[in-house]
Amino acid sequence: MKTRLILASILLAGALTSHAAIPLPVSKPADQQVDPERLKRMHDLVESYITDGKHAGAAAMVVRNGKIIDWQTWGKADINSGDPVRKDTIFRIYSMTKVITSAAVLQLFEQNKLLLTQPVTDFIPELQGLKVFAGGSVADPELADLETPITIRMLLNHTAGFTYSFFKESPVHDLYENADLWNTVSLDDFLESAARLPLLAQPGKAYHYGISDDILAIVVQRASGMPFEDYIARYITGPLKMRDTAFHVPEGKLHRLASIHKHDEDGRLIVVEEDKHIGAYAEKGRGVPSGGGGMFSTIGDYARFAQCLLNGGELDGVRILGRKTIELAMQNSLPEGTYAFSPTQGWGLMSGLRIDMPGSLEPVSEGTFTWSGAATTHFFADPGENLIGLIFTQHFPYDEHQLFTRFRISVYQALN
Repeated sequence: MKTRLILASILLAGALTSHAAIPLPVSKPADQQVDPERLKRMHDLVESYITDGKHAGAAAMVVRNGKIIDWQTWGKADINSGDPVRKDTIFRIYSMTKVITSAAVLQLFEQNKLLLTQPVTDFIPELQGLKVFAGGSVADPELADLETPITIRMLLNHTAGFTYSFFKESPVHDLYENADLWNTVSLDDFLESAARLPLLAQPGKAYHYGISDDILAIVVQRASGMPFEDYIARYITGPLKMRDTAFHVPEGKLHRLASIHKHDEDGRLIVVEEDKHIGAYAEKGRGVPSGGGGMFSTIGDYARFAQCLLNGGELDGVRILGRKTIELAMQNSLPEGTYAFSPTQGWGLMSGLRIDMPGSLEPVSEGTFTWSGAATTHFFADPGENLIGLIFTQHFPYDEHQLFTRFRISVYQALN
């Protein structure tokens, strides 16, 4: 057994130094109170998803006490070319962009350039005429006036009333579909289209996941006086040395971009294009820099961002947010009786929050913050356990085979 553990440690060290820069310090699992033998259950789990044809490829990372204890890849980044998933493979992270956008908003909050209670129309007067859908049809909607202004906080916790077209629960979603927001040519053009759409609910009344972070991107742009994507690069991804995280993929890095896969009618994996309903294009200048879903990243880059948040806003001597701001952002901010997608999940000012461990039937600590992306990417960060887990694939539809739940369970069961 001792020989096997030594060999495993040597193989881990060798793997961590191949293909990609090491984003965080490295440690043996046992030195961070994680059982390496039990952690192999996570390896077996993800490998089974590849060998069973559920996913083409995947990357996973586990970080404990600020140190990488496990970093693995499996399968193909593109089944047509046969290129494997590598440690420096670039993924579309879609809605995991929201956490980065929210961090930018909170930076401006710390700089006294905005207040969380401030109406968004202070920055975006174009939204003065917003109405709320009250009935009717796409052709003849009934609209009501807003009962209260939309605030920055409502945008951060998705209670502003905006939505996404792909939910398909109301004529409002058809109106969003018709607006084709993601193929506009600039954030101002995006705003012009969004300002004509009705809200799904009165501001502050209910959680509705949607384009709030794209509206916040415009707030960042106007409050900072900088293009949104430039602000993110200068004040978040640049300082944190997230060198492969951006709103497009440079031509010299396109060979590292994983393709998105799905199953065809016969159950075979095929390569598909980006989803036009979400808004993330690799080519510079195509679409808009979507604050809600436009970024590309590597698993190592995003691990640095998650560790920075887990550290209270600081990493490697660089502070992007104050400790107390992070503490505020990690409190459930939803109105009483409201939840995000399930009764066990709240929402802070940056991401989803686990608020009910018994109800979730998972061994995931309350207070864990987490989010995912539409092409099946996921992270969680647990302050109590000082634990981060990330699992990245590129697959539609989103988390088709419940990989995320099984991944979390397989990580937590390995803790000593």
